[in-house]
Amino acid sequence: MGAAYFYHLTRKPLEETLGALLTRALAAGWRVAVRGTEPGRLDWLDEKLWLTPDDGFLPHGMAGGPHDAEQPVLLTSAPELSNGATCVMCIDGAGVSPEEVNTLDRVCILFDGNDPGAVEVARGQWRALTGAGCAAQYWSEDSGRWEKKAETGG
Repeated sequence: MGAAYFYHLTRKPLEETLGALLTRALAAGWRVAVRGTEPGRLDWLDEKLWLTPDDGFLPHGMAGGPHDAEQPVLLTSAPELSNGATCVMCIDGAGVSPEEVNTLDRVCILFDGNDPGAVEVARGQWRALTGAGCAAQYWSEDSGRWEKKAETGG
């Protein structure tokens, strides 16, 4: 049974935080789907992830190609996990169901803490997932480093 980890971004940009989380997920042996809501935003993110600092290589691809099933990280706006992902990272308010949280190793929900609309969407997701009995953690970088601020056992 998995858990939902909420990441409240206030200092570092999405692409930097996402890159770090993806690197850790791949090191854990997970296949990842990065779920967004807009194809244009996913194209932008695709470009940013190829520019990983420190000469790091972050293997990934955009959904819709002939090799989706082979991608360790797949950027998608679809609910299907065509790369066999065991971890889903949601950006820009992309949805995730309690069933997914309970069947995947991990769900990460990244949201812009400087955008009141994004914060409200994340709060709604927290209420929906924890209300359905999902385990969840809330992480904030407000102090300059990531700190766990809340946790539910599910």
